Amino acid sequence: MNVANDTRSTLDKYMPLLIGLLAAFLAGKALKRTFWSLFAMYWALHATGMHLF
Repeated sequence: MNVANDTRSTLDKYMPLLIGLLAAFLAGKALKRTFWSLFAMYWALHATGMHLF
């Protein structure tokens, strides 16, 4: 019975950290995907002769 209490308290202690790390990881992936998508769109427009900058 004592082991179950230790497990529950450990999960309660580290769950916010795990959720925060997961959120940071997913946000990083989303930013990376957004960056590469915008870069590809810019490069496609640049290749067609439309120079934005």
